[in-house]
Amino acid sequence: MNYYKSEIDKLMSSPLVEAVVVEVLEDGRAVVKSSTGPTLVVQVSGFVDVSKLKPGVHVALNQRGSAIVEVLPISEDYYVKAMEVDERPRVRFSDVGGLHEQIRELREVVEIPLKNPELFSRIGIEPPKGVLLYGPPGCGKTLLAKAVAGEVNATFIRLAASELAQKFVGEGARIVREVFRLARRKAPAIVFIDELDAIGAKRVDVGTSGEREIHRTLSQLLVEIDGFDPLDKVKIMAATNRIDIIDPALLRPGRFDRLISVPPPDERGRYEIFKVHTSRMALADDVDLLKLAKMSEGLCGADIKAICTEAGYNAIRRGSEKVGMEDFLLALERYMSARGQGKRELFGYMVW
Repeated sequence: MNYYKSEIDKLMSSPLVEAVVVEVLEDGRAVVKSSTGPTLVVQVSGFVDVSKLKPGVHVALNQRGSAIVEVLPISEDYYVKAMEVDERPRVRFSDVGGLHEQIRELREVVEIPLKNPELFSRIGIEPPKGVLLYGPPGCGKTLLAKAVAGEVNATFIRLAASELAQKFVGEGARIVREVFRLARRKAPAIVFIDELDAIGAKRVDVGTSGEREIHRTLSQLLVEIDGFDPLDKVKIMAATNRIDIIDPALLRPGRFDRLISVPPPDERGRYEIFKVHTSRMALADDVDLLKLAKMSEGLCGADIKAICTEAGYNAIRRGSEKVGMEDFLLALERYMSARGQGKRELFGYMVW
Protein backbone atom coordinates (compact mmCIF):
# COMPACT_ATOMS: atom_id res chain seq x y z
CA MET A 1 0.00 0.00 0.00
CA ASN A 2 2.83 2.37 0.90
CA TYR A 3 4.50 1.60 -2.45
CA TYR A 4 1.47 2.65 -4.48
CA LYS A 5 1.00 5.76 -2.32
CA SER A 6 4.63 6.81 -2.95
CA GLU A 7 4.19 6.24 -6.69
CA ILE A 8 1.05 8.40 -6.73
CA ASP A 9 2.93 11.12 -4.81
CA LYS A 10 5.69 11.04 -7.47
CA LEU A 11 3.15 11.41 -10.27
CA MET A 12 1.32 14.26 -8.49
CA SER A 13 4.47 16.18 -7.49
CA SER A 14 5.39 19.28 -9.50
CA PRO A 15 8.46 19.08 -11.78
CA LEU A 16 11.75 20.74 -10.78
CA VAL A 17 13.48 23.45 -12.83
CA GLU A 18 17.13 23.06 -13.81
CA ALA A 19 19.45 26.02 -13.16
CA VAL A 20 23.13 26.86 -13.04
CA VAL A 21 24.71 28.53 -10.01
CA VAL A 22 26.16 31.95 -10.86
CA GLU A 23 27.21 33.09 -7.38
CA VAL A 24 26.75 32.11 -3.74
CA LEU A 25 25.89 35.11 -1.57
CA GLU A 26 27.18 35.71 1.97
CA ASP A 27 23.70 35.53 3.50
CA GLY A 28 23.28 31.92 2.33
CA ARG A 29 21.23 32.64 -0.77
CA ALA A 30 22.41 31.96 -4.31
CA VAL A 31 22.19 33.64 -7.69
CA VAL A 32 21.21 31.12 -10.36
CA LYS A 33 20.55 31.21 -14.10
CA SER A 34 17.33 29.31 -14.68
CA SER A 35 16.90 27.11 -17.74
CA THR A 36 13.56 28.87 -18.27
CA GLY A 37 15.33 32.17 -18.88
CA PRO A 38 15.59 34.61 -15.94
CA THR A 39 18.40 35.01 -13.44
CA LEU A 40 17.06 34.55 -9.92
CA VAL A 41 18.16 35.10 -6.33
CA VAL A 42 16.90 32.02 -4.48
CA GLN A 43 16.97 30.39 -1.05
CA VAL A 44 18.87 27.18 -0.37
CA SER A 45 17.02 24.25 1.19
CA GLY A 46 18.38 22.87 4.44
CA PHE A 47 18.73 19.46 2.81
CA VAL A 48 21.41 20.81 0.42
CA ASP A 49 25.11 20.83 1.29
CA VAL A 50 26.08 24.49 0.78
CA SER A 51 29.76 23.56 0.31
CA LYS A 52 28.81 21.88 -2.98
CA LEU A 53 27.33 25.10 -4.39
CA LYS A 54 29.93 26.67 -6.65
CA PRO A 55 29.66 28.75 -9.85
CA GLY A 56 28.84 26.47 -12.78
CA VAL A 57 27.21 23.71 -10.71
CA HIS A 58 23.82 22.47 -11.98
CA VAL A 59 21.03 22.51 -9.41
CA ALA A 60 17.29 21.78 -9.26
CA LEU A 61 14.83 24.49 -8.20
CA ASN A 62 11.44 23.98 -6.61
CA GLN A 63 8.97 25.33 -9.16
CA ARG A 64 6.72 26.97 -6.57
CA GLY A 65 9.17 28.63 -4.21
CA SER A 66 12.21 28.72 -6.50
CA ALA A 67 14.49 27.33 -3.81
CA ILE A 68 17.45 25.06 -4.47
CA VAL A 69 16.38 21.59 -3.38
CA GLU A 70 19.02 19.39 -5.00
CA VAL A 71 22.54 19.51 -6.48
CA LEU A 72 22.50 17.68 -9.80
CA PRO A 73 25.33 15.38 -10.90
CA ILE A 74 27.91 16.64 -13.40
CA SER A 75 26.34 16.72 -16.82
CA GLU A 76 28.24 15.23 -19.75
CA ASP A 77 27.69 16.16 -23.35
CA TYR A 78 26.38 13.02 -25.06
CA TYR A 79 28.31 13.90 -28.23
CA VAL A 80 31.60 14.09 -26.31
CA LYS A 81 30.78 11.08 -24.12
CA ALA A 82 30.49 8.96 -27.28
CA MET A 83 34.16 9.74 -28.06
CA GLU A 84 35.36 7.77 -25.05
CA VAL A 85 36.56 4.31 -26.01
CA ASP A 86 34.81 1.90 -23.63
CA GLU A 87 36.00 -1.36 -25.17
CA ARG A 88 39.75 -1.21 -25.58
CA PRO A 89 41.31 -2.26 -28.89
CA ARG A 90 42.99 -5.63 -28.89
CA VAL A 91 45.97 -4.23 -30.76
CA ARG A 92 49.26 -4.31 -28.87
CA PHE A 93 52.72 -3.02 -29.70
CA SER A 94 53.64 -6.60 -30.65
CA ASP A 95 51.08 -6.36 -33.46
CA VAL A 96 52.92 -3.42 -35.03
CA GLY A 97 55.72 -4.42 -37.38
CA GLY A 98 58.76 -2.40 -38.38
CA LEU A 99 58.25 0.64 -36.13
CA HIS A 100 60.56 -0.13 -33.19
CA GLU A 101 61.96 3.39 -32.82
CA GLN A 102 58.49 4.95 -32.96
CA ILE A 103 57.20 2.50 -30.33
CA ARG A 104 60.15 3.33 -28.06
CA GLU A 105 59.41 7.05 -28.29
CA LEU A 106 55.70 6.51 -27.59
CA ARG A 107 56.55 4.50 -24.51
CA GLU A 108 58.78 7.33 -23.27
CA VAL A 109 56.30 10.13 -24.01
CA VAL A 110 52.94 8.50 -23.21
CA GLU A 111 53.22 5.19 -21.36
CA ILE A 112 55.98 5.86 -18.81
CA PRO A 113 54.65 9.29 -17.62
CA LEU A 114 51.19 7.78 -17.01
CA LYS A 115 52.45 4.62 -15.31
CA ASN A 116 55.45 6.03 -13.39
CA PRO A 117 55.08 9.80 -12.93
CA GLU A 118 57.36 9.71 -9.89
CA LEU A 119 60.36 9.10 -12.18
CA PHE A 120 60.01 12.58 -13.67
CA SER A 121 59.36 14.33 -10.33
CA ARG A 122 62.47 12.65 -8.93
CA ILE A 123 64.61 13.97 -11.78
CA GLY A 124 62.89 17.36 -11.66
CA ILE A 125 61.55 17.59 -15.23
CA GLU A 126 58.10 17.73 -16.77
CA PRO A 127 57.23 14.99 -19.28
CA PRO A 128 56.08 16.06 -22.76
CA LYS A 129 52.40 16.96 -23.06
CA GLY A 130 51.75 15.79 -26.59
CA VAL A 131 53.08 13.77 -29.47
CA LEU A 132 52.32 14.24 -33.17
CA LEU A 133 52.61 11.27 -35.53
CA TYR A 134 53.19 12.29 -39.13
CA GLY A 135 53.92 10.48 -42.36
CA PRO A 136 52.36 9.15 -45.57
CA PRO A 137 48.95 7.42 -45.45
CA GLY A 138 48.85 3.75 -44.53
CA CYS A 139 52.15 3.63 -42.63
CA GLY A 140 50.71 2.89 -39.17
CA LYS A 141 49.93 6.18 -37.41
CA THR A 142 46.41 5.24 -36.33
CA LEU A 143 47.56 1.68 -35.63
CA LEU A 144 50.13 3.03 -33.17
CA ALA A 145 47.38 5.01 -31.42
CA LYS A 146 45.27 1.84 -31.14
CA ALA A 147 48.26 0.01 -29.68
CA VAL A 148 48.76 2.75 -27.07
CA ALA A 149 45.06 2.48 -26.14
CA GLY A 150 45.46 -1.26 -25.74
CA GLU A 151 48.69 -1.11 -23.74
CA VAL A 152 48.08 1.78 -21.34
CA ASN A 153 45.53 1.42 -18.56
CA ALA A 154 44.05 4.88 -19.06
CA THR A 155 40.88 6.46 -20.42
CA PHE A 156 41.23 6.77 -24.20
CA ILE A 157 39.25 9.50 -25.97
CA ARG A 158 39.44 9.52 -29.75
CA LEU A 159 38.02 12.02 -32.18
CA ALA A 160 38.50 13.00 -35.80
CA ALA A 161 39.50 16.64 -36.25
CA SER A 162 36.75 17.00 -38.84
CA GLU A 163 34.20 16.48 -36.01
CA LEU A 164 35.36 19.78 -34.54
CA ALA A 165 34.50 21.71 -37.72
CA GLN A 166 30.94 22.67 -36.78
CA LYS A 167 28.62 25.02 -38.67
CA PHE A 168 27.37 26.89 -35.59
CA VAL A 169 29.48 29.70 -34.13
CA GLY A 170 31.37 28.56 -31.02
CA GLU A 171 30.22 24.93 -31.24
CA GLY A 172 33.64 23.54 -32.23
CA ALA A 173 35.37 25.40 -29.39
CA ARG A 174 32.72 24.14 -26.94
CA ILE A 175 33.34 20.53 -28.00
CA VAL A 176 37.10 21.01 -27.47
CA ARG A 177 36.45 22.35 -23.94
CA GLU A 178 34.12 19.44 -23.15
CA VAL A 179 36.61 16.86 -24.45
CA PHE A 180 39.42 18.12 -22.22
CA ARG A 181 37.02 18.55 -19.31
CA LEU A 182 36.09 14.88 -19.65
CA ALA A 183 39.76 13.89 -19.96
CA ARG A 184 40.75 15.79 -16.79
CA ARG A 185 37.87 14.25 -14.85
CA LYS A 186 38.80 10.73 -15.99
CA ALA A 187 42.59 11.12 -15.73
CA PRO A 188 44.87 9.36 -16.39
CA ALA A 189 43.63 9.82 -19.94
CA ILE A 190 44.83 10.04 -23.54
CA VAL A 191 43.18 12.31 -26.12
CA PHE A 192 43.83 11.17 -29.70
CA ILE A 193 43.02 13.58 -32.56
CA ASP A 194 43.12 11.95 -35.99
CA GLU A 195 43.71 13.97 -39.19
CA LEU A 196 44.79 17.05 -37.21
CA ASP A 197 45.29 19.09 -40.40
CA ALA A 198 41.48 19.43 -40.72
CA ILE A 199 41.51 22.15 -38.03
CA GLY A 200 45.23 22.70 -37.42
CA ALA A 201 46.25 24.25 -40.75
CA LYS A 202 48.23 27.49 -40.78
CA ARG A 203 46.08 30.52 -39.99
CA VAL A 204 45.84 33.21 -42.63
CA ASP A 205 43.66 36.29 -43.12
CA VAL A 206 40.38 34.88 -44.40
CA GLY A 207 36.94 36.30 -44.96
CA THR A 208 34.62 33.30 -44.89
CA SER A 209 32.73 32.57 -41.70
CA GLY A 210 33.51 28.85 -41.94
CA GLU A 211 37.27 29.37 -41.88
CA ARG A 212 36.98 31.89 -39.03
CA GLU A 213 35.07 29.30 -37.03
CA ILE A 214 37.82 26.71 -37.63
CA HIS A 215 40.37 29.27 -36.40
CA ARG A 216 38.31 29.77 -33.21
CA THR A 217 38.32 26.01 -32.67
CA LEU A 218 42.10 25.88 -33.20
CA SER A 219 42.61 28.74 -30.74
CA GLN A 220 40.59 26.85 -28.12
CA LEU A 221 42.70 23.73 -28.74
CA LEU A 222 45.89 25.76 -28.20
CA VAL A 223 44.52 27.13 -24.93
CA GLU A 224 43.51 23.69 -23.65
CA ILE A 225 46.92 22.17 -24.43
CA ASP A 226 49.04 24.97 -22.97
CA GLY A 227 46.72 27.26 -21.02
CA PHE A 228 46.29 28.09 -17.34
CA ASP A 229 44.55 24.83 -16.49
CA PRO A 230 47.21 22.11 -16.10
CA LEU A 231 46.78 18.87 -18.01
CA ASP A 232 48.35 16.80 -15.21
CA LYS A 233 47.80 13.16 -16.22
CA VAL A 234 46.28 13.90 -19.62
CA LYS A 235 48.39 13.16 -22.70
CA ILE A 236 47.58 14.30 -26.22
CA MET A 237 48.28 12.31 -29.37
CA ALA A 238 47.54 13.44 -32.90
CA ALA A 239 48.15 12.15 -36.42
CA THR A 240 48.44 13.91 -39.76
CA ASN A 241 49.54 13.24 -43.33
CA ARG A 242 50.34 16.92 -43.92
CA ILE A 243 52.74 18.23 -41.31
CA ASP A 244 53.84 20.89 -43.81
CA ILE A 245 50.54 22.78 -43.39
CA ILE A 246 50.21 22.47 -39.59
CA ASP A 247 50.16 25.80 -37.76
CA PRO A 248 53.55 26.54 -36.09
CA ALA A 249 51.77 27.38 -32.83
CA LEU A 250 50.82 23.70 -32.50
CA LEU A 251 54.33 22.46 -33.18
CA ARG A 252 56.20 24.55 -30.66
CA PRO A 253 57.57 22.98 -27.44
CA GLY A 254 54.97 22.96 -24.68
CA ARG A 255 52.20 21.70 -26.98
CA PHE A 256 53.25 18.89 -29.28
CA ASP A 257 56.71 18.47 -27.78
CA ARG A 258 57.59 15.31 -29.68
CA LEU A 259 57.19 14.94 -33.44
CA ILE A 260 57.48 11.30 -34.51
CA SER A 261 57.90 10.46 -38.18
CA VAL A 262 56.19 7.27 -39.38
CA PRO A 263 57.81 6.59 -42.79
CA PRO A 264 57.14 3.75 -45.23
CA PRO A 265 58.78 0.55 -43.93
CA ASP A 266 62.18 -0.67 -45.11
CA GLU A 267 62.80 -4.28 -46.13
CA ARG A 268 63.10 -5.52 -42.55
CA GLY A 269 59.96 -3.61 -41.60
CA ARG A 270 58.01 -5.08 -44.53
CA TYR A 271 59.14 -8.57 -43.48
CA GLU A 272 57.87 -7.98 -39.93
CA ILE A 273 54.56 -6.62 -41.27
CA PHE A 274 54.16 -9.72 -43.44
CA LYS A 275 54.82 -11.84 -40.33
CA VAL A 276 52.15 -9.96 -38.36
CA HIS A 277 49.47 -10.28 -41.07
CA THR A 278 50.25 -13.92 -41.87
CA SER A 279 50.53 -15.08 -38.25
CA ARG A 280 46.95 -16.41 -38.29
CA MET A 281 46.95 -17.58 -41.90
CA ALA A 282 47.36 -21.23 -42.94
CA LEU A 283 50.53 -20.94 -45.04
CA ALA A 284 51.97 -23.54 -47.38
CA ASP A 285 55.59 -24.61 -46.96
CA ASP A 286 56.75 -22.75 -50.07
CA VAL A 287 55.82 -19.26 -48.78
CA ASP A 288 58.97 -17.14 -48.44
CA LEU A 289 58.22 -13.93 -46.55
CA LEU A 290 61.74 -12.59 -47.08
CA LYS A 291 61.28 -12.74 -50.86
CA LEU A 292 57.89 -11.09 -50.56
CA ALA A 293 59.42 -8.31 -48.46
CA LYS A 294 62.04 -7.66 -51.15
CA MET A 295 59.46 -7.72 -53.94
CA SER A 296 57.17 -5.25 -52.19
CA GLU A 297 59.61 -2.34 -52.15
CA GLY A 298 57.84 1.01 -51.75
CA LEU A 299 54.68 -0.46 -50.25
CA CYS A 300 53.32 0.55 -46.84
CA GLY A 301 51.69 -1.50 -44.09
CA ALA A 302 48.16 -0.99 -45.44
CA ASP A 303 49.31 -2.22 -48.86
CA ILE A 304 50.83 -5.36 -47.37
CA LYS A 305 47.67 -6.10 -45.39
CA ALA A 306 45.63 -5.79 -48.60
CA ILE A 307 48.02 -8.17 -50.41
CA CYS A 308 47.74 -10.77 -47.63
CA THR A 309 43.96 -10.56 -47.77
CA GLU A 310 43.95 -10.93 -51.55
CA ALA A 311 46.30 -13.93 -51.30
CA GLY A 312 43.81 -15.58 -48.96
CA TYR A 313 41.04 -14.96 -51.50
CA ASN A 314 43.19 -16.56 -54.20
CA ALA A 315 43.56 -19.70 -52.08
CA ILE A 316 39.79 -19.81 -51.50
CA ARG A 317 39.10 -19.45 -55.23
CA ARG A 318 41.23 -22.45 -56.12
CA GLY A 319 39.74 -24.51 -53.29
CA SER A 320 42.91 -24.82 -51.23
CA GLU A 321 43.04 -24.90 -47.44
CA LYS A 322 46.48 -23.26 -47.38
CA VAL A 323 47.82 -20.07 -48.91
CA GLY A 324 50.79 -20.71 -51.19
CA MET A 325 53.55 -18.57 -52.68
CA GLU A 326 51.73 -18.39 -56.01
CA ASP A 327 48.72 -16.89 -54.25
CA PHE A 328 50.89 -14.12 -52.84
CA LEU A 329 52.58 -13.51 -56.20
CA LEU A 330 49.23 -13.27 -57.97
CA ALA A 331 47.97 -10.86 -55.32
CA LEU A 332 51.15 -8.77 -55.58
CA GLU A 333 50.86 -8.75 -59.38
CA ARG A 334 47.25 -7.63 -59.25
CA TYR A 335 47.99 -4.95 -56.66
CA MET A 336 50.96 -3.53 -58.58
CA SER A 337 48.94 -3.59 -61.80
CA ALA A 338 46.14 -1.63 -60.15
CA ARG A 339 48.68 0.98 -59.08
CA GLY A 340 49.91 1.31 -62.66
CA GLN A 341 53.45 0.04 -62.09
CA GLY A 342 55.26 -1.81 -64.83
CA LYS A 343 56.57 -5.39 -64.88
CA ARG A 344 59.78 -6.26 -63.11
CA GLU A 345 61.56 -9.54 -62.55
CA LEU A 346 62.68 -10.49 -59.06
CA PHE A 347 64.08 -13.81 -57.85
CA GLY A 348 62.99 -15.52 -61.07
CA TYR A 349 59.37 -14.38 -60.73
CA MET A 350 57.75 -11.95 -63.12
CA VAL A 351 55.94 -9.39 -60.93
CA TRP A 352 53.97 -6.34 -61.96
